[in-house]
Amino acid sequence: MDHQIHNGMLFGVDVVWLGTILAVIAAGLVVAVIYMALTIRDPMAKRVKALNERREELKAGIVAINPKKRAQLVRRSETTDRIRTILNKLNGLQDSQIQEATQRLAQAGIRNKELAVVVILGRLVAPIVLGGIAASIIYWANYFPEWSSFKRFMGFAAALGAGYKGPDIYLNNLISKRTAAIRKGLPDALDLLVICAEAGLTVDAAFNRVARELGRAYAELGDEFSLTAIELSFLSERRQAFENLAYRVQLDAVRGVVTTMIQTERYGTPLASALRVLSAEFRNERMMRAEEKAARLPAIMTVPLILFILPVLFVVILGPAACSIADAFSNGSTKPH
Repeated sequence: MDHQIHNGMLFGVDVVWLGTILAVIAAGLVVAVIYMALTIRDPMAKRVKALNERREELKAGIVAINPKKRAQLVRRSETTDRIRTILNKLNGLQDSQIQEATQRLAQAGIRNKELAVVVILGRLVAPIVLGGIAASIIYWANYFPEWSSFKRFMGFAAALGAGYKGPDIYLNNLISKRTAAIRKGLPDALDLLVICAEAGLTVDAAFNRVARELGRAYAELGDEFSLTAIELSFLSERRQAFENLAYRVQLDAVRGVVTTMIQTERYGTPLASALRVLSAEFRNERMMRAEEKAARLPAIMTVPLILFILPVLFVVILGPAACSIADAFSNGSTKPH
């Protein structure tokens, strides 16, 4: 260790400088943890605010409740208009891309439709930025001189691919988490809808009540049901409210519920019996998924068992025997002939 520490240097790095950097990082983490602990906000407040804005939008045809908020939204709209203009000049903006990005944002729980052009801009700008950084590090600064030309090209290509697919991967992650949370609470929500329908509540009142009951346990599902209840109250066509629910949630089970609700609205069939059948199907499906995961568990555990558990077990069992055999051979070889 003495030859590694010389004149305050450890492996060529100043020990004082390294300790200072680590102390600053640790202090920053402590301050961040304390700030997060002291500034815990009610998760319901943001949801209620967003739902109230949507209610006011449907009621009065505006996006904001007060002039200050409206001015902020106007500035944001101007920013997105500039982005839209730039993309149109570059011929990088198509209606199909905007519609796809808008739907993916809605499925991720992001209500602002103006951010669709930001997602498209991110697909164009991120590869340039990350590719430029990678080219500067790999080629210009020559930070990895031992790399071959092929490895350098692969690193540059990986940076370009990460920049292009980065926004999509982020949105896919948000969508998958939100879809899993909604799928988990959908059978319970349908049971509550059946109870509300049998109690004589209207469809919008039933959706609103279920959203209040499940808002804490399943926040995403409660948010979607609250928004559907608001749209049922204010939209001229109730079918559009149900179709908006299927538009915002990437889940076949929700599409089945929406189809059932539309059919009951059109033909006047009993809502409670149809929802009860759907609830039983979804519960059976959830049980089948759990059984499928349990059945896959032995196959998944085989690789860790072979790599990590069996070698240790062999060492524990065969180690003493191997030591005894080695001692026996060593003693036998040292005896005089």
